[in-house]
Amino acid sequence: MTNATELRDLDDSALAEHLQTARRELFGLRFQHATGELENTARLRLAKREVARTLTVIRERGLDADNKELG
Repeated sequence: MTNATELRDLDDSALAEHLQTARRELFGLRFQHATGELENTARLRLAKREVARTLTVIRERGLDADNKELG
C-alpha cells in the first residue's frame, strides 16, 4: 500500500498505471469475495482506499484519469 505522498512523487504515466493496477486488484478481490475464496475481507477495504487515494491525487493534478488509462 502506498500513501499519498508516494503517489504525488510519481509522474503522470506511472500514476495512471498505478490506478489501473489498483483497479485490477480490486476487481480480483471482489471476484474472490463473490465466489467465497477470499479469506481476508479487510483487503477489499484497503484496495478501495488505494483506488480512492490514487484518484484523489489524479484529481488534484487536474488530469483526466479515463483518458490516461485508454491511451
